[in-house]
This record gives sequence, structure tokens and C-alpha cells, in this order.
Amino acid sequence: MNPFKTFMLLAGMTALFGVIGLAIGGPAGMLIALGLALAMNAFAYWNSDKMVLKAYQAEPVDPRQATGLIRDYYNDIAEMSQRAGLPMPAVYVIHNDQPNAFATGRNPQNAAVAATTGLLRALDRSEIRGVMAHELAHVKNRDTLIMTITATIAGAISSLANFAMFFGAGNSDDEDGINPIAAILMAILAPIAAMLVQMAISRTREYEADKLGGEICGDPESLARALRKIENFAHGIPNHEAERNPASAHMFIINPLSGRRMDNLFSTHPATDNRVRALMDLAVRMGGRGKSASGGFTSVPTTPMS
Repeated sequence: MNPFKTFMLLAGMTALFGVIGLAIGGPAGMLIALGLALAMNAFAYWNSDKMVLKAYQAEPVDPRQATGLIRDYYNDIAEMSQRAGLPMPAVYVIHNDQPNAFATGRNPQNAAVAATTGLLRALDRSEIRGVMAHELAHVKNRDTLIMTITATIAGAISSLANFAMFFGAGNSDDEDGINPIAAILMAILAPIAAMLVQMAISRTREYEADKLGGEICGDPESLARALRKIENFAHGIPNHEAERNPASAHMFIINPLSGRRMDNLFSTHPATDNRVRALMDLAVRMGGRGKSASGGFTSVPTTPMS
């Protein structure tokens, strides 16, 4: 998604926030709502990384004390960050059995990447590299800021729309109040509209991060294998923190929430089958062998870090 389209979608969400404010309080309400939207954007810009890392109880990795899988995980991120021309991000681990990962931060200079302990245990090293290359691609594309802001505004729109419904119901006898039927429709339709914008942004950027991530790690097939594994595990291993914070689900490489994962407007992530096909096409263009005769995936050897 190009920057102009992204800007237009974010502007549309902000405008929707203002429309709800107009319905609740007239022109003054619209100005207040727009002011709140700008304030929330500013707050999300400076504090998004801290908020999400705290929500998932992420622990920073100290490279001086890291051993085994954690050391390899840190070293590979350092090597791929240099390859991608990125500053070294802060590296975190989340103690969660569901294999998954995300990136956050307002820009590459203030970025953080996090992987669950489930991811480090369930995937081999080349697959972990593929996953973290995908997250570094989000950092390079500055997706982390965009996705946090959309999540913040989408959540605020839902809350404001619910307020409008109660405000309208409570003023049904007041000729100057909100029409109760209109308020109910607003409470239903406004969050859906915000959700569609949020998910459209997220799904498009996942494809772009897959492509760039495959290029960063040099092995798109390893990322394809990782996506398959993570999806299979995610179906059976709950992520309780994500269930309590569903607005952040789009940040993960695979949807951490329970339920069906479909490639439609109501999914925060594209269908894994579609992502895998795109990665295999990329592998062929990069000189890989693509799908093996058995239907599995072949991998390009990765030089281990010392």
C-alpha cells in the first residue's frame, strides 16, 4: 500500500471520528472529537511500543547473558538488521507457548521486536530467521507506527459510537437529541467501518512485509514454512494476553486469536495459503527451487552465527 493510500485511509478514520462527534454534540462535538483523535495519535506515536510490550509482559534480551536459542535469536536479528540497513532494534522475549512474533515502535530508531518462547521452541533456526526478517521488514516499512495509530483510532471510534448510542437513547424525548434509531445504527456501523479500514491496511502490509522479509533473510521458503507451522500451533494454543487485547492482534505475524482465519475484509491477516504461494513465487524469482515434488518446502542453507 503506497503512502498516499495509507494517508487517505487514516484520514478517513479520523473523519469518521469527527462525524460521530458531530452527531453527538454538533459542530462543537466534532471539534472536540477531532481534537481527541489528534491527541490519541500523538500519544500512540510516543508510547505505542511501551504499551504493547507491557501488555504482553515482554522481557528484554541482554546479549551479555543470552545463551542457546536466545543467543542465536539475538545474533540473527543483529545480522539481518545490518543487512537491511536498519539500526539494531530492542529485542524482547514473551513467555507464551503460542509461537508468534511482532514488531513495534514509532520509527526504525525506536523499534522493538518480540518473539514468544513458543516460537523459539517450535521452529528451527532458519524459520525463526524468516519470521524475524518479516518483523524487521515491518520496521523498515514503518508499518508499526501506522498499525498502532489505526488500532488506537479504531478502538476510540467503537467507544465513541457506543457512547453515542447511550447518549441518543437517553435523550429520545429531547427534540435536539440524537435520534435513537440513528444512534443505534451509528453504534453498529461506525465500528465496522473503522474495522474494515484497519484490516485493509493490515492485510496489505502483511504481504509487503512477507516479500521484503524473504529478501532480508535470503530464504523466502523458510518464512513460508514458518507461517504454516505458526498457524497450525495457533489453532490449538491460546494466547490469553491477545484475547484480552484483541485490538493488538493485527501486530502479530499470524492472527493470535481463536477462530477461523479467512482472507476477507473481516480478517486482520491474509490467508496463510495466499501468503505461502506469494513467498514460493518469490523463492523461484530469487533462484530457489520452490515447492518440492512431495509438496513440502525446500530451504536454502543459512550460515550459522558464531
